[in-house]
Amino acid sequence: MLILYLQLFWTFFQIGLFGFGGGYAMISMIQGEVVTRHHWLDAGQFTDIVAISQSTPGPIGINSATYVGYSSLVNAGYAPGWGVLGSFIATFAVVLPSFVLMLLISKFLMKYKNHPYVENVFLGLRPAVVGLLAAAALLLMTKENFSSPSESWWQFTVSILLFLFAFVAQKFFKLGAIRIIFICGIAGILLM
Repeated sequence: MLILYLQLFWTFFQIGLFGFGGGYAMISMIQGEVVTRHHWLDAGQFTDIVAISQSTPGPIGINSATYVGYSSLVNAGYAPGWGVLGSFIATFAVVLPSFVLMLLISKFLMKYKNHPYVENVFLGLRPAVVGLLAAAALLLMTKENFSSPSESWWQFTVSILLFLFAFVAQKFFKLGAIRIIFICGIAGILLM
């Protein structure tokens, strides 16, 4: 059990350290570590955790770490109490690098924010953030979320159309996330 706690801490510490771009950019990193590398969760459980993390208050990366910390220990056969400790460890680990970096950066950034090297670092981080966000979007395009044409042609088609509607409504009409979620939810209830 101690090894699992250490693995949770180290994994989420690294995610917190290299997760530039916020929680959505962290999703692909979290999925790669907890589903593909460590096998703490399967793809369906991870999709559920992402959905729950989006619907609860707080940053999605931190919420995901909390749920993964709990679920990984409970899935390993430990009591729920140990899962709560796993939640704390994973959450603390994912927040710790940002906290320490913000303390250090805030001290020096104001002094050197217009320095060419600092500006170039931030210019280099922008494409990386876009790539991480795109990876997170692509990782969530699974059969658990969209179905597949071979399983349910209707559900797959409706899922793709709702995805396209949400993209167009946000990109071109600036409809707003709450309205888009509400409209897609009603459409999902009526069409599925």
